[in-house]
Amino acid sequence: MTDTDKCPFCNSKERILKENDHAFVLLSDPHKVPGHLLVVAKRHVEKPWELTHDELADIFDLIFFIEQKVIGKLGEGCDIRQNYRPYIKQNNLKVDHVHFHVIPRAPDDYLYKVSERFETDLFAALDPAEADAVAKLLK
Repeated sequence: MTDTDKCPFCNSKERILKENDHAFVLLSDPHKVPGHLLVVAKRHVEKPWELTHDELADIFDLIFFIEQKVIGKLGEGCDIRQNYRPYIKQNNLKVDHVHFHVIPRAPDDYLYKVSERFETDLFAALDPAEADAVAKLLK
């Protein structure tokens, strides 16, 4: 069995809401808020840095299209998120196929009420030694 045989995104043609040459849009199932969408590369790719420039351009064309459609209707803004977590096995919440979440957001929405209202306690001031170490890593 190949990776694409067991990939829910490679086998989701009936769920596609919009597409272009290199990407397509699905409703996230499960989802965090109404209108939570996924923009998925058509080619089965697991590592985001393996996407081609054309694939990235088409992915972001769809992301920007979605944002313009949902803002003012499903939320007042959007969170765009992409996760790469090879340390978690594929399951109903994690798929080993590059995709971007487009999550409509509004003040005091469900995500804020159950989770993000606590996140200010998670932030810490940037330590100069950490800033220096990361800057060196990226050189």
